[in-house]
Amino acid sequence: MVIKTAEFLKSSSRWQDCPEPNLPEYAFIGRSNVGKSSLINAMMNHKDLAKTSQTPGKTQLINHFLVNENWLLTDLPGFGFARVSKSIRKDFEKIITNYILNRSNLVNLFVLIDIRHTPQKIDLDFMQWCGESDIPFSIVFTKADKLKPGAADKNVAIYREELLKTWEELPEIFVTSAEKKYGGDFILDYISATNEMLSKNKIKFE
Repeated sequence: MVIKTAEFLKSSSRWQDCPEPNLPEYAFIGRSNVGKSSLINAMMNHKDLAKTSQTPGKTQLINHFLVNENWLLTDLPGFGFARVSKSIRKDFEKIITNYILNRSNLVNLFVLIDIRHTPQKIDLDFMQWCGESDIPFSIVFTKADKLKPGAADKNVAIYREELLKTWEELPEIFVTSAEKKYGGDFILDYISATNEMLSKNKIKFE
């Protein structure tokens, strides 16, 4: 997919205030220091479309972007960052879960995971919740440039092994590096193919 246009639409604190659900929507979520904004900017070829910060937890709203005038990209608040208060963390969780469960045009949720770490309970629990809630999602490993290729492959294999303990089959998996601008094209191709399928099947969002 070639990105011709990518523009910020609006920020919302509630799913009810999000843009009209009349286009296919793809949301990105992950722990607060996973490099989500950097990956979105690399994919969109725009250095500051999604705001990045040295302070994890900066994204506190649901941020929507219109891409190529025919699909929506959503930057969701990060989760699981220990240095925010419990009340703020609870508010984040409420915003996230209400959006995911109620957004009618959400086609796929991209769950971002830092490839440098072994499987973390918070990530595994979140994906388990997605599965139990019938939320279509894909796994996106970030920061692949921080590891040697062999180590990155090993960590992905460890994650696969851990997930297969409870999952019969795994969702789509992507390995990315915002720094090297690697992997984002595969995600965009996946979105493009999905949009084509929706169009072919005449699925409309209202």
